Amino acid sequence: NPGRYAVSVDYATTGLAGLVIDQKTYAVAHGQLVPGSAIPASFRNQTTRNGVERNSQVSYSANGAVQGSSSPAPSNVVAPEAARGTVDNLSAYLRLERQLATKGTCALTVPVFDGRHRYDLVFTDGGRQTLQPEGGQNFEGVATACKMTRYNRQVEEAEKDEGAQSGTIWCARLIPGSDMMFPVRMKLATSIGTVDAYLADLQSSKVNLKLRD
Repeated sequence: NPGRYAVSVDYATTGLAGLVIDQKTYAVAHGQLVPGSAIPASFRNQTTRNGVERNSQVSYSANGAVQGSSSPAPSNVVAPEAARGTVDNLSAYLRLERQLATKGTCALTVPVFDGRHRYDLVFTDGGRQTLQPEGGQNFEGVATACKMTRYNRQVEEAEKDEGAQSGTIWCARLIPGSDMMFPVRMKLATSIGTVDAYLADLQSSKVNLKLRD
């Protein structure tokens, strides 16, 4: 809807990765679009990792106040003042894509609170690069590389290596006149090794791209 957004992730490890870490995650964020950025309103995450189920939810107020909870609760709960002004991790990447389209730079630090963990996602410029088809994806063209590094602020010791710790995201302007750029490829360092991701398709009122068979 105009001025609003929803971002969802449905993720599961399979194959050899599933033998190392058996994980299933469903997460969804809702919020408001503003020029060059995004402001979350709510976030929830349901994850099962090696048989342990976790459920988190967060509400973000317009004045910057944040209320979140996670079940089972972490041993070191993030205080409201430490969560103030944060966003969820899905909205953090949406902010990057919208800023890149309007300002042409990846340089951005986003404070993240997902109901359980408090960390910063720091994005820096990696330059413009010409991509060739690879990994079954037929995209060929110029993309902007954004480097990502995660800095933990308050995370359970046993969970500090979960998720992507660093990586590169290649974004391109796939929709003419759009106020956001889209990630066409990602290379992320995780606890199960390097993960390569490729955009498969993009559908909108202006384009219908099939980048993988």
